[in-house]
Amino acid sequence: MGKHLTQKSSSRLTSSVRPDKTDLRREAGQRTRNDLLTAALELLAQRGQEGVTLREITQNAGANVAAVSYHFGSLKALCDVAIEHALEHYLDAQIRELDALTGTATLSELAEAFARPMMSALTAGGRDLAVIRTVARVGIDPPEGWDRLAGKFEQARRQAVRILAAHLPGTDEHELVFRVRCAAGMLNWLAVAPIGAELAAEPAERVERMLVPVVTGAFRGTP
Repeated sequence: MGKHLTQKSSSRLTSSVRPDKTDLRREAGQRTRNDLLTAALELLAQRGQEGVTLREITQNAGANVAAVSYHFGSLKALCDVAIEHALEHYLDAQIRELDALTGTATLSELAEAFARPMMSALTAGGRDLAVIRTVARVGIDPPEGWDRLAGKFEQARRQAVRILAAHLPGTDEHELVFRVRCAAGMLNWLAVAPIGAELAAEPAERVERMLVPVVTGAFRGTP
């Protein structure tokens, strides 16, 4: 009797520790999905949206066409999600930089934090710059999926406005938000314009020394 109880207890313990088959399938599916996103973003960065094929993405990801249909529905949807995730990574980095600022931060410190993710991509060049260029181009006419990131856009703007308001007490919030959006647009332009490639050849310190005062001026506006 005691032996049978021990065996049953051991069996229950083993089953509770051993991953369920459903969980394993879910994990495998998530890995495949992530691999497809990575492969798509790599090819998008190299060739742009018009130069990417479903076959190349699946080959690079070690997946099949059915996996794309299952996880995303189409090649376009896969590419949209890949670019969306790259944008989310950029916004997360910007939010972290802004969140680290104290209430006594200067406008120059605000500009540096706001521009840091873009400056990092510009000075890194290569894949990092290619990815951010892809994001910036798509951002001109963003897909519907980007709506889910509205909260992160708003969070970054709110953090920037918090510092701006302390330095520009006579400026209404609507105008402060406008300045933040203009600064963001300027940074996006740097990514897609030829000057972005020129900056990639410059030392990081020089890029920061040139760019931060420009962003600061956009925030400060006309005295």
